[in-house]
Amino acid sequence: MDVILHIGAHRTGTTTFQDYMRSHRETLATRGIGFWGPYRTRRGLFSGLIPGAAAARHRDLCRRAEGRIRLHLARARADGVRSLVVSDENMIGCARANLRARTLYPAIGERMARFARAFDGHLTRVVISPRAQDLYWSSMIAYGVARGLPLPGGAALDHIARQTRGWRDVITDLACALPPQVDIQVMPFEMFTGRSDALLRLGAGLDAPADGGLRWLNRAPDLPTLRRRLHERGQDATCLPDGTGRWHPFDAAACAALREVYADDIMWLTAGADGLATLTEDRTGTRAGNTLPPGAMTQGYRTHDRQESHLAQPR
Repeated sequence: MDVILHIGAHRTGTTTFQDYMRSHRETLATRGIGFWGPYRTRRGLFSGLIPGAAAARHRDLCRRAEGRIRLHLARARADGVRSLVVSDENMIGCARANLRARTLYPAIGERMARFARAFDGHLTRVVISPRAQDLYWSSMIAYGVARGLPLPGGAALDHIARQTRGWRDVITDLACALPPQVDIQVMPFEMFTGRSDALLRLGAGLDAPADGGLRWLNRAPDLPTLRRRLHERGQDATCLPDGTGRWHPFDAAACAALREVYADDIMWLTAGADGLATLTEDRTGTRAGNTLPPGAMTQGYRTHDRQESHLAQPR
């Protein structure tokens, strides 16, 4: 049985993909494809695998977690699963930890090494979806504020804009943590957002059921929602800009700096990523040489967000 890990990152359509997999569970089962999502992985399956306060007190928690995962793998294999897709963006780190560190997944190497060991030779592929850093961090910050985190100050935003750790560094750490035979597929958010069937077919290499129409669930809260959340918590909402739509906490210079880092990341991936990963292209779309087309690079920006009629709204 092959195991494919879909690790996100956060704010790159993971909820949409997981909903797609659950919606087509029966069809996928007839094709020998199994699925583990957050409903399963966050209910104790991975508990103890990553060191924490509890692990410090009970050193055998990691071994227990590995045994638990292998037991579930054996059950899946007995049920006829030939390819198992595991999708949980928290495998590489939680959103709050990323916001506290103000950098991209600093512990991804240690975490993914533990998952590779837990899946005990079954792991064949890892799928990761980078996103333009200015929009990634804007979405992460809005997501955090809506869930109770404080509004970031100018110093925090400046730190994020000036840090040079990009997706190239994240993918390099990932490649170092995984066994050399594991294939890393990189699927940029701008090309595959809302297209879960393409993500499964091209990224995981599996026979994917067709999915009708674009969907984009769990989108970042807009400005009116953020103002309402702050007001409900008794906080001052006037520090947010007027208007509706996406909140852009970074100024023009910071956005330009973050976009430049992402452009370097994409250039590195297009050039072969030093043999560490494969940039998965959308061969059904319009291409311009070996680089991302301009349209794909702008998906997810303000104009793309306004296409409300094409995207499902979260409930």
